[in-house]
Amino acid sequence: MIPALRAAALCLAAAACAVALSAQARPKVCLVLSGGGARGAAHVGVLKVLEELRVPVDCIAATSMGSIVGGAYATGMPLPEMEKMLGEITTNRLFVERPPRQDLSMRRKLDDRTILYGVEVGVGDGELKLPKGIVSGVELETVLRSLVRMPGYRNFDQLPIPFRAVATDLETGKPVVIRDGEVASAMRASMSVPGAVAPAEQRGRILVDGGLTDNLPVDVARAMGADIVIAVNLGTPLLKRDKLGSVLGVSSQMINILTEQNVRASLAMLRPQDILIEPELGDFSAGDFDDLKKTVPIGEAAARKVAAPLSQLSLAPAEYARLESARVSPPPGKVVIDEIRFAPLARVNPEVLAGSMETKAGEPLDPERLDRDLRRLYGTGDFEHVGYSIVEERGRRALIVNAIEKSWGPDYLRLGLALGSDFRGDDFFNAAASYRKTWINPLGAEWRTDMQVGNTSFAKTEFYQPLFVDRSLFLAPRAELGRRTVDLYQGDDRIARANVRSRYLALDLGSEFTRFAELRLGVLAGSVETTQQTGPPGLVNPSGRIAQGGYTGRVVFDQLDSANFPRHGFAGHVEVFDSTPSLGADFAYKRWEADAMGAASIGPHTLQLAVKEGGRIGSDPIPPYDQFQWGGFLQQSGYARGELTGQRLEFARAVYLYRLQRQRFFEGAYAGFSLEAGRLTGPLVPGSVSGNLRSAAVFVAVDTPVGPVYVGYGRAEGGHGAAYFYLGRP
Repeated sequence: MIPALRAAALCLAAAACAVALSAQARPKVCLVLSGGGARGAAHVGVLKVLEELRVPVDCIAATSMGSIVGGAYATGMPLPEMEKMLGEITTNRLFVERPPRQDLSMRRKLDDRTILYGVEVGVGDGELKLPKGIVSGVELETVLRSLVRMPGYRNFDQLPIPFRAVATDLETGKPVVIRDGEVASAMRASMSVPGAVAPAEQRGRILVDGGLTDNLPVDVARAMGADIVIAVNLGTPLLKRDKLGSVLGVSSQMINILTEQNVRASLAMLRPQDILIEPELGDFSAGDFDDLKKTVPIGEAAARKVAAPLSQLSLAPAEYARLESARVSPPPGKVVIDEIRFAPLARVNPEVLAGSMETKAGEPLDPERLDRDLRRLYGTGDFEHVGYSIVEERGRRALIVNAIEKSWGPDYLRLGLALGSDFRGDDFFNAAASYRKTWINPLGAEWRTDMQVGNTSFAKTEFYQPLFVDRSLFLAPRAELGRRTVDLYQGDDRIARANVRSRYLALDLGSEFTRFAELRLGVLAGSVETTQQTGPPGLVNPSGRIAQGGYTGRVVFDQLDSANFPRHGFAGHVEVFDSTPSLGADFAYKRWEADAMGAASIGPHTLQLAVKEGGRIGSDPIPPYDQFQWGGFLQQSGYARGELTGQRLEFARAVYLYRLQRQRFFEGAYAGFSLEAGRLTGPLVPGSVSGNLRSAAVFVAVDTPVGPVYVGYGRAEGGHGAAYFYLGRP
């Protein structure tokens, strides 16, 4: 038996040596993936053919979009899963920065109830300050993290396939080869297109798209020890003359020229044994992230054209299966975070941030929950970028939240506009500006001043002071001066116009219920002055200055997914005003109002239901200056805006929306109709419209950079009809 065992041992040793010699003799194959924006999905098609031909990939060097596909593959993502995720990626998902509206704080949601639109710009040192890029990359990095199977700090040589991502140092203009860190962060740095995506900051360097300096990093593959390079060059077609008529077109062309120049230098480095694959992508746009999967077959076709030299690298089925199994083996189980730290912050209090996060130390890390936390932190408006890293220190695992404060903060300016017409002489126009000073103290105090001029003009200011780190309670002293125009109708005829001027001081004590609701209780003192401009004398009674004083209460809740065209969720508010002579009021009365709205969608179809009601509490009538004004588009359509005035209002509306078109960066175009029923009692002017009211409207609407635009027609019982044009929410 002993000689037999000795012989078997010698045979096994010989086999092991043969395998070792075979592995040693096999050339090291490195895959080089170029940048190319949305064209980069063709890399997936190339990888499918490499797997089909059992071509080993021993290392990957990549730039920009190539680093996304290459990084995902290097960390173990199976190709079917990668292709499925590519099909779910859209331009909006990558580049629309605002987190899901449900995750915003109530203060930011309440901004949506104003006419403010557009991006906040910074104000400081006597000048306006702009962001570093059109988008910060927060949503982009969220998508990238979903593609990485091995999160946390990594030495890229220890990934299933050794990996390198190439970026460009914006300060020195030289390429930067990223060898370690968070794979998703490396991907994001590698594809930070200047002017479009804000630069990434890593280890004191400002990094932008690697395509500027090394779009096809053959040299990096050589440095990784490649014997054979498989280079996939997507090409960077130059724009035609008709595309160069804008600053964006000229900037894009400059980037394309720089990219093509360094690609030629890389192609010159290829050796006879190397394999070049060039997918024929034609005019497929580098910015068409809505159709990524269309380029996958093009990548496959290009790889099949060089199937013969690729097949010479093919491994035996068993050996290739072993390599692939090692690559896609399940990542380690969930890790437990021992502590959470924030990178150094100049203004924002990290205790406030920690209190708003659902991720807690001592619990298993949930990547989806952490991504929600990051989106929520970004949604506060204090940061230009929010990311994270996981580091091991003395046997403890720390989550480092890298929240980079806005370089153009902490004071911000935002503008707004609204206008409309019913084409019968009832036109209105309002322009607004808001100035916000943030983080005045460690608890996050904010001083905000808003001004609006037009048919409704006002100037108001509020100092918002949280009382605790968790912001569960706050104080808000505020002041407002206002003027609005009130038209009085009798039947269909406008018979008078009055101006209502108001001024008051108020103090609120409030509480935020996480991201869902806000409660305020307060006291108010001031005055209202009503002046009749036209019409029969005595319609406005009382006139002149009237003292106001009373208690206020308000609850606002909001979980709508959009303020312009809600497709899911609910929102509403309840408000009470108790005018009390003991606080200086000339009239004693109690007024209340409430509204609610809900939306649900299936595919392009959306149904919205809304109700509004208001009236008096008790027997004291509501004075004319505080009665309910109603009427106009989607507010009893067919009537003029504000035509209906009375002591009590009841209203219900059902709106059907059909999404005609999706839009990049905006909410799309819609067609819809509404059915409306209401009841108004206690009219201000005898003989004006009151009682039961029924109306309907049809409209088309589209989202734009300055707000939604509506064109519609409304019809009410009794022959009331009107066409409408609106810029802004009706």
